[in-house]
Amino acid sequence: MHIQVLKSKIHRVSVTEADLNYIGSITIDQDLMDAANVIEGEKVQIVNINNGERLETYVITGKRGGGGICLNGPAARKVAVGDIIIIISYCSLDFEEAKSFKPTLIFPDTATNSLV
Repeated sequence: MHIQVLKSKIHRVSVTEADLNYIGSITIDQDLMDAANVIEGEKVQIVNINNGERLETYVITGKRGGGGICLNGPAARKVAVGDIIIIISYCSLDFEEAKSFKPTLIFPDTATNSLV
């Protein structure tokens, strides 16, 4: 039996951009992606602390450094620049393997989205 478990979490980052006219996705600073063990194209869940919105999309690699977090396409309607979000990815593991699996959790500085 396989179950879905938390794989990675970028906890509480600030939205720096929202681009309604871009193909849907979330663009994430490559430094944050590397630290969180998230790859381009990976499905993620976005949880907006400010308004309670939850959505799923996929990751696009952003420019390294600077802490850019941009919701694109329809997802841009679910956030405002400055909102605090949590970015979560999951994986499917065998039940026994899942018992000992340790997810990658990062806690950037919310003001700058930089790793502390």
